[in-house]
Amino acid sequence: MPGTGPTRRFPAGEVSRAGTQPPASPPTADWVTTSPGSTLIGISHRLRPRDYTIASLLHEHTTLTTDQLAAILFTNPITCRHRLGVLRSIGYLDRFVRRNQPGSSNLVCWVAGVLSARLVALSTGETPLPAKALRERQDRVYASPTLDHLIGTNWFGVRLLARSRTDTGGALLRWWSERTTVRMFGRRIHPDGHGVWSDGTRQVGYFLELDRGTESLSVVVGKLGSYRRLRAEGGPGYPVLFALPNRTREQNLHRRLAERSEPGVVVATTSPESGSDPAGAVWRLVGDGRHRLALAELPAGHGQPGPLNPGAPAADQHPLYHLR
Repeated sequence: MPGTGPTRRFPAGEVSRAGTQPPASPPTADWVTTSPGSTLIGISHRLRPRDYTIASLLHEHTTLTTDQLAAILFTNPITCRHRLGVLRSIGYLDRFVRRNQPGSSNLVCWVAGVLSARLVALSTGETPLPAKALRERQDRVYASPTLDHLIGTNWFGVRLLARSRTDTGGALLRWWSERTTVRMFGRRIHPDGHGVWSDGTRQVGYFLELDRGTESLSVVVGKLGSYRRLRAEGGPGYPVLFALPNRTREQNLHRRLAERSEPGVVVATTSPESGSDPAGAVWRLVGDGRHRLALAELPAGHGQPGPLNPGAPAADQHPLYHLR
């Protein structure tokens, strides 16, 4: 339904194509400071449609790396780095650098700057944060103990968007953060994110659970109870996708799930050994794992819209809506 998800109306434009590889997980970090700039009116002549999209994506997904933004919006990584540097110099964006182990490249993470945060807030009827409050929010992102998990979660959506730029039939029609997903599904579930993927013929919504192997399998399996209750109360029939760190943990999870049935909940799993393209044939269905399926082949249904179900994706919920 239009208006059920986050909508930021900016000028339309075109998006280019690019590919990328995810960086290694970084252990340490430091800030790179920037000037706050002046006003939106003062820099308006320097902004392009792609810049509005960057503001929207950072508002929704908190932080994106240079490689992630290049995969979504640029044809050339050098062009990407140059444009992001320009936007930082005028106070539109900000960034921090996380230092990797010796021998690997550093990870540059981008966050909303004073002016991009102000743009998104004003476009949605919200009160812009004071500069001091925004700086504190940026620091919280940098200092978050779950930052690596957030970056990994965002790679899932980034890869689907990157796939849609080279696959004429593929499209990521909706991509919501954990925060938005929790709110839009009545706070009944707490996945790492939600999206709707289409291969041009059918749409498959999903709930993502990115597993880094830090929780016991009992805790992982226990998460399915909330999805069963959501489904019973009128939620959609979307599969729960577990992206696991290795094939061994994936096999162990299947054995545990075989011992515990959650009626009405479709569960599918993948691990790096199956491939890095989440749209591809990398998903093993729990209870029917004879062969792996593409994301668009998984059982799914939007169901009837209601208080716990936003329904099929609206045009203005597309993650690149302002470039379409």
